[in-house]
Amino acid sequence: MATRRNRLLPWYIGIVIVVAAVVYTAVQMVTGSCPAPTAVEIFALGMIPIVYLVLMYLTFVSQE
Repeated sequence: MATRRNRLLPWYIGIVIVVAAVVYTAVQMVTGSCPAPTAVEIFALGMIPIVYLVLMYLTFVSQE
């Protein structure tokens, strides 16, 4: 009997990775140790989660 895998497992793993990336970027931004302009940092903080959600949604709806 084959065990059924949780279909949301990739979402959970991705959420952990995205949150880690956003937290790291936010900490670098707050401490001022990141040489990138503030606009680029804010863009990265906003776009990383949006792109992740769109790609994972498309993956989820394409599954049978």
